[in-house]
Amino acid sequence: MIHCKPKRQTYFSLTFITLLLLTGLVFLLRDFAISRNFHFLFYLIGTTVLTLVILLLVVKILAGMKFVAAGGNKIILRWPVKKLTKTYTLQQVLAWEEEVVQANKREFRQLTLAFQDHFSIQLSNHEHEGYSAFVEYLRKKCPKARVKPKNAKKGN
Repeated sequence: MIHCKPKRQTYFSLTFITLLLLTGLVFLLRDFAISRNFHFLFYLIGTTVLTLVILLLVVKILAGMKFVAAGGNKIILRWPVKKLTKTYTLQQVLAWEEEVVQANKREFRQLTLAFQDHFSIQLSNHEHEGYSAFVEYLRKKCPKARVKPKNAKKGN
């Protein structure tokens, strides 16, 4: 069975940045309550921006945490935060596509997997462990469902 799970480094980094921003928000609100060294608009805009960025990061962390297991002609998707588990057979895979982008001398790969019930997921090699093994599993078991990109080279 192939397991594709979130990388700890990615979620550690996102959590660290969120805590850092939260600390900045607390210090900004503390400064407003105690000394008010800056203009009111600075506090208003600063707290609004920091709060929105913190909320977006928390949503990214919680909603993006998914586990994928593949084997035995099944794909099992699990979201622990949502307490949701979905199981699909390989015949229910409608299409899958892997996009490859070169950025900053690094290769970024993203897999989009669509199922017959119009549900889809996205996985990337920078955020998930076991990504390449999962793509190889799909290449072997679901070659007909693969959608090749328009600019794909032959032999890919």
